[in-house]
Amino acid sequence: MQLGLADRNVLVTGATGGIGQVVARVFAAEGARVAVTYRNDAEAAEKLAAELGAADDRALAVRYALDEPASVEAAVATVTERWGGVDVLVANAIRWGVRRSPDTRFEQVDPDVWQPVISDNLAPTIRTVQLVVPGMRERGWGRVVLVSSHIAVDGGKGQEFYGATKAGLHGFARSLAWDAGPDGVLVNVVAPGLTLTRRALTGLPEAVRERETKLTPTGRLSAPEDVANTIVYLCSDANGNVTGETVSVAGGR
Repeated sequence: MQLGLADRNVLVTGATGGIGQVVARVFAAEGARVAVTYRNDAEAAEKLAAELGAADDRALAVRYALDEPASVEAAVATVTERWGGVDVLVANAIRWGVRRSPDTRFEQVDPDVWQPVISDNLAPTIRTVQLVVPGMRERGWGRVVLVSSHIAVDGGKGQEFYGATKAGLHGFARSLAWDAGPDGVLVNVVAPGLTLTRRALTGLPEAVRERETKLTPTGRLSAPEDVANTIVYLCSDANGNVTGETVSVAGGR
């Protein structure tokens, strides 16, 4: 299968996380130029960019902070100035949600706590798409994948605010598909289930992982590679007509 990603310019936000790193590596393996973003860990991003070919101008690291609009604009501008535009956007940056404690009711959560989750998880992603889509239209080809969560579809106890932001991505993609599709720009959402990133492996008790595995039809939890391969397919020439869709990567959950 020809993916047609050689020499495409790819921007992966949130690239220092478990899924983001793997996504960047898979794109690079397909011959794409990859820009990886970070908020605080510049060292990790620079190390990843070096691994992906920064010395040969095949990769670069750029700062991108969801709560700093100027950094969003600057990140896209940097990639555009360096390589001439963004062909593929993988919006993976995230502000982790407010998970209520069992003894706190939904209505007791202060707006000062939950409003930043809403504003940072949704608005900057929409703005990033606004910045990259004009160039995609001009070139007659573009791919956008918004990384969501199974919580947007299934819900999660204590995850009302985070779930709302991720569900918002689904409605955004569904509508944008109508506007961008005629210009060759495909927009989709990938919704991972529990994925065995380093964060999950260190932060979740083994008993929880075993329970979730038993509840998964495939009998295993997703690896970051499962999510990355799905994203790369949706962003490739192999995907010619899938747009406005939400693809779950959760082993059948």
